[in-house]
Amino acid sequence: MQKTARLFNFLLVASLLIVTGCRQVQQNGVVATVNGHPILQADLDKLYNAQLANNPQAQVQSTDQADALRLNILHELIVEEIIEQRAQKLGLTATDAEVDAKLAELKAPYTDEQFQQKLAASGQTLGGLRQTLRRSLTFEKLLNKEINSKITISDADVSSYYNSHKAEFNLIEPQYHLAQIVVTDQPAGQVNNLQSNKASGDVDARKKIQALKNRIDAGEDFGMLASQFSENQNTAPNGGDMGFIYESQMKQATDPQTFAAITKLTPGQTTDILPLMDSQTKKSVGYVIYKLLSKEPPGQRDLNDPRVQQAIRQQLHDTRSQLLKNAYIEILTDEAKVRNFYAEQVFKEAAK
Repeated sequence: MQKTARLFNFLLVASLLIVTGCRQVQQNGVVATVNGHPILQADLDKLYNAQLANNPQAQVQSTDQADALRLNILHELIVEEIIEQRAQKLGLTATDAEVDAKLAELKAPYTDEQFQQKLAASGQTLGGLRQTLRRSLTFEKLLNKEINSKITISDADVSSYYNSHKAEFNLIEPQYHLAQIVVTDQPAGQVNNLQSNKASGDVDARKKIQALKNRIDAGEDFGMLASQFSENQNTAPNGGDMGFIYESQMKQATDPQTFAAITKLTPGQTTDILPLMDSQTKKSVGYVIYKLLSKEPPGQRDLNDPRVQQAIRQQLHDTRSQLLKNAYIEILTDEAKVRNFYAEQVFKEAAK
């Protein structure tokens, strides 16, 4: 009986210590720990608010939705901390020199004033950007050492994939590899080009697209101009590259004037300035210039084609890398000692 009483008292004291410890951690602004290293409420809040600001469609409508979003973000922070600790253990943390070099690369297209404006618009400080770059470079170094260096794609792998997916390399119709520079006459909306440059209306859009056409005709690099000034958020970061498009898809997606202009091009040529048509309303919403990078005739692509070899090797490598990365992160997570105080709090409050 005394043993039972002592055990009960021990368990009671232990449970009180756990609750007290949890409250203390919460009071200190810590939402989780990874191997004893704290993840701060302030960092969680910053990412939560940034995600809502950058994606208005993600606006939450209830406490449950807010908690779910915070839990997802916190999970990412926990995984990042686990990865950073592993990299530090292996001596792979990005150095100041590596961060400085990457920062210089990002700043290169801008003047100092433009770069500061872009930082301010994104709600980020220079210190915060450096921290993000260090984390990204560190993960890249860890990925290369622990995963990519161990991946080997053999000739037999390539041959096996080709024989199993031969139909994928049989073009039933011509394919066009296109790039674009887009300027819209819509004043609203954000852009994702290096200059953060946006036309404010039709008159401004006409002036901008004509100036870009003049620079293209003068021999300036199309991809660089697209990266700096194009207003299509999906293609501008890739130098305007739209990838390969089947002729029938292009005919369906464009107006007859645009289709005729593109099909007359030879690789390396660009169209004149064309109206940018809204796919739903069929009305002009701006202007566009296309460049034909290459044109692929229909027919079966042979395994000996270097482009086929490269495409298969890249696809097999990327697929294997993703698989190994997921497995690697799971292993590191299993080995880490993680305490998620925020999850405990959500569960406790929701289960009342």
